[in-house]
Amino acid sequence: MEWLAILPFFIVILAAVLTKQVIPSLFLGVLTAGYLAELHWLKGLTATLRYIVESLSDPNNLKIILFLYAFSALVGLMKMAGGIKGFVSKASEKMKTKRSALFLTWISALGTFAAPSFRIVTIAPILKALQKKINMSKQEVGFVIETTASPLIVLIPVATAFVGYMTSLIELSLHQTGIQGDAYNLFLKSIPYNFFAFAMIITGVYYAVFHKPRNEERVKEEENPGEEEDGWEDCHPAVSKEFPEKPMNLIFPLVSVIFFTFFFMYFLGGESEVQGFEVFLEANVLDAMVLGLLITIVWFLVYLLRTNKLKTMMKFLIEGGNEMMGVIVLLALVWALSVGSEELNFADTISSALSWIPPSFVGGLLFIVGCGLSYFIGSSWGTWGILMPVGVSIAQVSGSDLAFVIGAVFASGTFGAFASPLSDDTNTTAGILDLNTIQYAKYKLKPALVAATIAAVLFFVIPLFI
Repeated sequence: MEWLAILPFFIVILAAVLTKQVIPSLFLGVLTAGYLAELHWLKGLTATLRYIVESLSDPNNLKIILFLYAFSALVGLMKMAGGIKGFVSKASEKMKTKRSALFLTWISALGTFAAPSFRIVTIAPILKALQKKINMSKQEVGFVIETTASPLIVLIPVATAFVGYMTSLIELSLHQTGIQGDAYNLFLKSIPYNFFAFAMIITGVYYAVFHKPRNEERVKEEENPGEEEDGWEDCHPAVSKEFPEKPMNLIFPLVSVIFFTFFFMYFLGGESEVQGFEVFLEANVLDAMVLGLLITIVWFLVYLLRTNKLKTMMKFLIEGGNEMMGVIVLLALVWALSVGSEELNFADTISSALSWIPPSFVGGLLFIVGCGLSYFIGSSWGTWGILMPVGVSIAQVSGSDLAFVIGAVFASGTFGAFASPLSDDTNTTAGILDLNTIQYAKYKLKPALVAATIAAVLFFVIPLFI
């Protein structure tokens, strides 16, 4: 009956595909694990509760939750202070041609790489206002923006909303499988293997520079005009007319988070005996990011006290943090599923059941399965949470390169975040640019499949040389 250990993950995947909802599906998986461990109507429920409590009692997991909540709270504070609106306003003044618009779209990533939705909200309103001037269809504008969102941000190793979550998934998967290793170091090593992200960025550059808008796209957009063809204010709450225009209130806090993260990494890593650049690799990156974020929030609050009431600032701070609660619930259930799976000896079951898979096939198969899953559920984080424990377990038994397999899992989730009509990225971009979500998703799917095909080939070929 050992195969029953796989059942919770099977139920999660099936429910997620059928319902298009990740959180209820994960809860169903945790509940299944509870009843497999304790086949009693009450003991099964208490086991489920125990898994959730244990997952939330882990110090590192609590730090992840603190980081995500505080990060979203800082974004809420920057919104209130006019940082996002000010950036949009100043950037729109600088863009007069297609070339300048595309250049600013890419260069702005230096200040807006914190999260995909954050990046889309700061760039899409600008290009929406200048869409006719830069001679691009709205679908092309959205496509170019999104290639600099999730595909770019998953490759950035510090000060993003993704880093803590991705590292956490690697750490829990290592623990579940009984592998010793540094999760953040493995994350760094996996970045070059996110072939889909690189392929998608290159495709985005091609479309931005060489692709010409088709006449039928122009006609369709003229037949379905948006409500705000020439403006950007109020196309998203972050750039509402009620906020001031102060771009430095976006730039300074983000620079501060990055600076203090490296500052604390240096001193935390300095407690070891290593020297030079290795100090940063030895540091507890999660601790450094949390401390850097909290220091930034404190000084930013003090700075804003000159012109704002503390009550108003706390309102936006808490509302901003609360926007991350859905992700935090998802995380708690992913962790709880891991605890339950460990109790059911999931890693051993996977090891014995899938030992026949050749090492060179593991990365490619995981990527293909993950692409299908992430497209139908529309969640990169959900896909990673479901597949990472499976991938690490298979990698261990097959002898595949661990960083390579982790990169394949992250690449598969990135596909869904970009291509799925259910993803937050797709819906946020379509909403700001007044696009039909389904038509826009269909427009993106062809180039996304091209990039995915390139990535799949690499995932099957590269293992022959490593």
